[in-house]
Amino acid sequence: MLKGIPPIISPDLLHVLMSMGHGDELVLADGNFPAASNARRLVRADGHGVPALLQAIMRVFPLDTYLDEPAVVMAVVPGDDVVPTIWDEYACILSKAEGRPVRLAQIDRHAFYERTSGAFAVVATGETALYANLLLVKGVVVGS
Repeated sequence: MLKGIPPIISPDLLHVLMSMGHGDELVLADGNFPAASNARRLVRADGHGVPALLQAIMRVFPLDTYLDEPAVVMAVVPGDDVVPTIWDEYACILSKAEGRPVRLAQIDRHAFYERTSGAFAVVATGETALYANLLLVKGVVVGS
């Protein structure tokens, strides 16, 4: 345990977050996402939902301020009768952490998989909500 680091952030996840540089991408994958087959680096966070993990990560993770949309979700597949209410929770957590409105970009399923395969790391969570995958682009820490 460390002071100031939320205990939900495992040593492996902390190492990944510290190893990432500006512009690197982190994917928080829901329980249905094929994380192992799409990850260059895989971090397990089984038993944790994305919102709790996101809230903890955002205490130490800066979003890229040079992008209009540094947070991306997988768009609902046309014809799917799903309304991902979890996205509102993500936007609220991100906006509060950043001190500015953060809008979620939506990209189609296959584009999300492709982008995930190039991401720095994928965090496999136990999130059960549908369409709960979230990609974050790391920014810079300005004066600490």
